[in-house]
Amino acid sequence: MSKITAIRFGKARGKRVNVFLDGRFAFSLEAEVAVKEGLQVGQELSTSHLEALARSDHFHRCLNAAARYLSYRPRSQSELKQRLYQRGFDGDCVEAVLAKLKEQGLVDDTAFTQFWKDNRESFSPRSRWLTKLELRRKGVAQDIIDQVADVIDDDDSAYRAALNKARSLPTSDYQSFRHRLGEYLRRRGFSYGVINHTVQRVWSKQGSS
Repeated sequence: MSKITAIRFGKARGKRVNVFLDGRFAFSLEAEVAVKEGLQVGQELSTSHLEALARSDHFHRCLNAAARYLSYRPRSQSELKQRLYQRGFDGDCVEAVLAKLKEQGLVDDTAFTQFWKDNRESFSPRSRWLTKLELRRKGVAQDIIDQVADVIDDDDSAYRAALNKARSLPTSDYQSFRHRLGEYLRRRGFSYGVINHTVQRVWSKQGSS
């Protein structure tokens, strides 16, 4: 058995504490783990208790890393898993954290897919095909992608994208206008037929305005 002789806050703004056993620094823990486990000076710890503390600390560090990653924007389960592996967390810990986050509704591939599709439609319209490709690259299951993205209307998306781009294009030369707007729409995954129809539609609108 080893006895806790001191518990001191580390330099990470109170997020971690340093634990001293028998007068010597032994290990550091997430402060929340120390509180949860009720650690206090004078407490004796067995080897099995120390191992359990290490596992709990590893889990909470993984959970906190996941929470920080999710704070920027929603993520797919695959994205989050890959990120945690890159941060050096082991498979069992990552799976436990993912299960916890899914239970809390913080990781949900259907909700993520809806967010991605809505965000694209609002700020950077692109084709149904390209949206699906992006989601596949995020590791989302095909049935979820189809369920959410099949409602995308390529004609509507292309027209909204084209209207925004056309504001920055000169309208004195149709061929130049057609080429530049067509290339812009092509990069967003639209088919030739949709592009041709959309360019003519926007050109007509420009000419009548």
